[in-house]
Amino acid sequence: MKKAVFPGSFDPITLGHVDVITRAIPLFDELVIAIGINDSKKYRFSLEQRLEFIRQTFKDVPNLTVETYTGLTTEFCKEINADFILRGLRNPADFEFEKAIAITNRKLTGIDTVFLLTSADTAFISSSIVRDIIKHNGDLSKFAPKAVIEGSK
Repeated sequence: MKKAVFPGSFDPITLGHVDVITRAIPLFDELVIAIGINDSKKYRFSLEQRLEFIRQTFKDVPNLTVETYTGLTTEFCKEINADFILRGLRNPADFEFEKAIAITNRKLTGIDTVFLLTSADTAFISSSIVRDIIKHNGDLSKFAPKAVIEGSK
């Protein structure tokens, strides 16, 4: 059974995340969306809100679960017996950053990282852009899933 973890803060989940997740679902027997908890980071949305946004967005996907974790992603992967880490890439800078982490993770635990390129339609979207649109009461319809749009009102 192939199990992958897609880690992130998802503050909030964006259509870019949704694109990567949707295309990854058929690649794995199980996909765990893992919200990392970092107490030193200030989030726009509470952990409960972020969990709910993801659960609502993927409520009809049986092989997808949403969990939270603290500490190293590789340790979380070992705890839940995940074989892969999934990462989305928007641009060459993402690749260079993620490549170093992927190599480190593989050296630490042998867990491989699978990279998916975001689609051209969503490659420019980031959670920080979405947060800025929310802050200024902009139209989120081309940037975030319905759950985020409704939860941001």
